[in-house]
Amino acid sequence: MRALGSGLLGVGFLGGVGAALLVVACGGSATKGPETPQAGDDGGAPAQGSGSRGNGGSSVPDMHADVSDAAKASYARGWQAWAAGDLAGAATAFQEAASQDPKSGAPDYSLGVVKERLGDASGAQQAYRSAFTAKPDYDVAIAAYAESLAAQGHAGEADTFLTDKHAKYPKSPRITSALADVKSIEKDSGSAQQLAQNSLRLDPNFTPAMVVIARDNYRTRRMELARYALQAILDGFGDASPARDKDNAEAHLLRGLIERESGQRARALDDFSAAYAKRPDLVEAAIQLGVMRLEAGNSTDALPVLESATRYAPRSALAHLNLGDCYRLAARPADAKREFASALSLDSSLAAVHYDLGLLYLFSPSIPGTTPDDQVATAIKELDTYRTMRSGKTSATDDADDLYNRAKAKQAEMKQGAAAAAGAKTPAAGAAPATSAGAKPGAAAAPAPATPAGGAPAKPGGGK
Repeated sequence: MRALGSGLLGVGFLGGVGAALLVVACGGSATKGPETPQAGDDGGAPAQGSGSRGNGGSSVPDMHADVSDAAKASYARGWQAWAAGDLAGAATAFQEAASQDPKSGAPDYSLGVVKERLGDASGAQQAYRSAFTAKPDYDVAIAAYAESLAAQGHAGEADTFLTDKHAKYPKSPRITSALADVKSIEKDSGSAQQLAQNSLRLDPNFTPAMVVIARDNYRTRRMELARYALQAILDGFGDASPARDKDNAEAHLLRGLIERESGQRARALDDFSAAYAKRPDLVEAAIQLGVMRLEAGNSTDALPVLESATRYAPRSALAHLNLGDCYRLAARPADAKREFASALSLDSSLAAVHYDLGLLYLFSPSIPGTTPDDQVATAIKELDTYRTMRSGKTSATDDADDLYNRAKAKQAEMKQGAAAAAGAKTPAAGAAPATSAGAKPGAAAAPAPATPAGGAPAKPGGGK
């Protein structure tokens, strides 16, 4: 998502004002900003997305694929499964279509998209290669292959690959734009901006290049320039320069991230909602929307959104973490435990899972298969693990120490109560058991109910 000016693009994407922006936004000498904060880096609050293109990728199957009559039914079945979030069914159908029409390229590309969401990056890349081998100028598959390489930490390889393809297909705005995004990932903002401009020279209405410009400005923390580019995409600047793509999901997502960072929560919620409504498969948008609803105490509306995120990105630890937190707040402890376990199995370094497990065990009235003593002991263990893993990354909102102390106090209180109850049942040494009138000799009177030391524990408050 990038701001572009009429002077350099031929057609006024931003009108006359945009040309002035290019001096700052596109110059190679601009100071690079800090890295985009990653989810969970603050060691606290609910994990969110990072603003990157992770969480299962951003590509989608080719909806209007040109496939042979023999493959049409299988391909349509694959698309329908994808739209329903049935990735396994989509993979099977696209695989069938690929075998029925090996010359099309589209079934292999779509299969690659699904495999990437399923966590099979190697299989996805092989499918993308099959797609552009069958159809050498299939730029959608070429761009997806490069994006996959970059997402796996091989941005240099993606750069080399796209540079070669760009030389072969210099008139492809998609390949040019994909190379711009890889340059941005490599922190070469000047080249990224210039390539995105070149893409728009080839096609002034190619919105993915506009998105690349805004995204690069966001990565380099040039927030006002990012906002300006996003306004051009989503809102426009009056009748003379209307919005280029007012429903663009990635643009709404990015603007929502910027608004959330600046404290404009209502606007961020609107943009995340718009992104999710347009593309339920855009996992980052689903996570952000779900988290904001959880923060507002609305677990009911957050639940279907976060469940959708785990369907479209079953290998995303963040998706499972936030769905687990939603189940916790909805008083579904068994489901919460399952999702937290999934998150840890996918990313054992995610400290926030232990924080949420601590909350689950500390404040749930009961957890199936767990005694009250074991429950509070587990809460202490999980909160202590979190405190160890956060490595001093505390913040003003980090209440882990307070929660840990509350759990320890609750455990001590429970032990005192148990000791008092046991003492009331045990007669003093040498004392004869008291008998009631008419009772048989030797029959002990029933003890009075014991009151735990300090009275009954107060209901926990302030928990998350």
